[in-house]
Amino acid sequence: MIPRSALYQGMALVVLAVACFAALDTATKLIALTVPALMLVAFRYGFQALVTTVALLWHGSPQRLRTAHPGLQLLRGALIVACSLITFFGLQQLPVGEFTAVMMLTPLVTAAGAALAAGQRLAPLRWLLLLGSLAGALIIVRPGHALFQLASLLPLALVLTLAAFQLVTSRLARLEPAGTTHFYTGCIGAVVGGLTLPWTWQMPANASVWLTLLLVSLFSTLGHYLLILAYDRAPAIELTPLFYFQIAFAMLGGWLVFAHMPDAWAWLGMGLIGLCGALSAVLGAREQAARQAAANLADAWAEVAP
Repeated sequence: MIPRSALYQGMALVVLAVACFAALDTATKLIALTVPALMLVAFRYGFQALVTTVALLWHGSPQRLRTAHPGLQLLRGALIVACSLITFFGLQQLPVGEFTAVMMLTPLVTAAGAALAAGQRLAPLRWLLLLGSLAGALIIVRPGHALFQLASLLPLALVLTLAAFQLVTSRLARLEPAGTTHFYTGCIGAVVGGLTLPWTWQMPANASVWLTLLLVSLFSTLGHYLLILAYDRAPAIELTPLFYFQIAFAMLGGWLVFAHMPDAWAWLGMGLIGLCGALSAVLGAREQAARQAAANLADAWAEVAP
């Protein structure tokens, strides 16, 4: 049984983490028209690698700088770099709130992918919620609408890439410490971005661009670190519904920085995605509780059976 205090701490940390991610996307959109994508990748992940290295050495854990699964670490690093590039180009064209709302399909797609990979059948309600969220995403991007463009499909591409990233992350979480994975993700992103700097480097025009680069790096590193702390205190099934706060934070950022408010159709799509995601998380929590109760009953029976 999880202590109530630990659960509340985990919930608070997730809310802070998604606030950082929303701020990250807002800052990325702000800088996307002035800095090349791979230059931003180099700064963002170079900062993460530096901070993680210092933290691990500060806490006397230099052995965590070594990995026993370089292939998985390389795959995870490549996927998160792909996610960063898709986000960069997507936010150049789309509002932060709507982009984030479509991205919130990721937990449902990840859960479906994990179940199918394990050979499990998804309940009809699960499929219904997944289709409901997809309908919400289509309402937001509105294929066939006069404002529709190919860039509108980038959030859907990001959902698939993020789902693959989270499945690899879930696998690595059972194999290596979180600090090791965080370190290698930063290193891989920094190397990919750094190797292209001779061709992509552009001197930032002023101090505000340098500041935005720093904020992107800071929000990214802090958000992922807070998420690690949250998962250390509470199970994912309890925390997943809180990820939908990111839509609200993203809309707030879009309004404060870009004076953008979603139209009625976008509100409908975002609400549908949030509702289906929250119901899916509640369903998952009940299924986990039922499995735990069945396991406890089996253990109790085993103790009293002759």
